Amino acid sequence: MSMIDKLKELGVNTDEGLKRFMGNAALYERMMGKLPANVRSQEVMKHFDEKDYQAALESTHTLKGVTGNLSVTPLYQAYSEAVRLLRENEPEKAREVVEAVLPLENEILNCIENDQ
Repeated sequence: MSMIDKLKELGVNTDEGLKRFMGNAALYERMMGKLPANVRSQEVMKHFDEKDYQAALESTHTLKGVTGNLSVTPLYQAYSEAVRLLRENEPEKAREVVEAVLPLENEILNCIENDQ
């Protein structure tokens, strides 16, 4: 089973993602391969732990864009909601949204890393 098929099973809208990359599966997979490092570099939970909500907003906004561009729909939806909540001064609710998606995020990142 290809990485794209595995990601589809995890809720990633790979059909939409492939359209964004003009059907070029190799390019899509290469860009998807950059996602794990990008997600980890944002250190979203660290920002929540430190109560640095401006940094949390910047990180969640970045991840919203990255996951949206790659059509990683479940993560995109969670980070979009977290951005909204942070902008509405609801950091604890935003944290809960991010924490809830972390297990799936780890599955998606592991899927990508294991197919590289």
